[in-house]
Amino acid sequence: NGDPPIRCGADRMEQYLPMIGERPIALVANHTSLIEGTHLVDTLLSRGIQKDQILKVFAPEHGFRGERAAGSLIDDSADPETGIPIVSVYGANKKPSAEELEGVELVVFDLQDVGARFYTYISTLHYVMEACGENGVPLLVLDRPNPNGNFVDGPLMEPAYSSFVGMHPIPVVYGLTIGELAGMINGEGWLSKGVRCELEVIPCTNYSHSTSYSLPVSPSPNLSNDHAIRLYPSTCFFEGTILSEGRGTSMPFE
Repeated sequence: NGDPPIRCGADRMEQYLPMIGERPIALVANHTSLIEGTHLVDTLLSRGIQKDQILKVFAPEHGFRGERAAGSLIDDSADPETGIPIVSVYGANKKPSAEELEGVELVVFDLQDVGARFYTYISTLHYVMEACGENGVPLLVLDRPNPNGNFVDGPLMEPAYSSFVGMHPIPVVYGLTIGELAGMINGEGWLSKGVRCELEVIPCTNYSHSTSYSLPVSPSPNLSNDHAIRLYPSTCFFEGTILSEGRGTSMPFE
């Protein structure tokens, strides 16, 4: 349609490679952390970041390569491609510990969100921000478009029902990119004990909330197409019943 292509935060390496420099870093990344089809880890290594600079990768629900089913246990491991240690932040250990952040001078966060309050990548964002704030480690968020970012809908979460599938008093569909939400979490003082995270966001360019965005890769196994992603904020509620919402079929959430 003649519009300039969207550049995600991760694509804008000229902005953040100088911020990384020679600092030892940790990544919060998974299979959606792509730059022109190549994984963020592999891209950084090809652009002069040394392998021993990447101390570890924190992997969210569905694992580092994104192949795990919803809710399944993710074990700590190492990336078979690079040997970099992978630490699960889903399951019993949802928040990086002080020990796990030891020696890390910058955390780089790059996950593709879908703009629904119960999608756990934003809960991982919250706990990573909290850990960074408590341990004095700055956080760099590489922003990505929100495929449900052009509207706001649904009730606010009541704090009494807070859990890993709903941590913030925001609507079900909250209309923010993950980078914008990070700014709101900080600004509203939602981190434990009023902790603030030293936050830097690399925003997308050529993107506004009215821009439609088709995800280049499924953000999780059961969000396999744009239609499922659009329906997910509504039909996922059936998970609380005995009805199937189609997980594991060819038409999940549809």
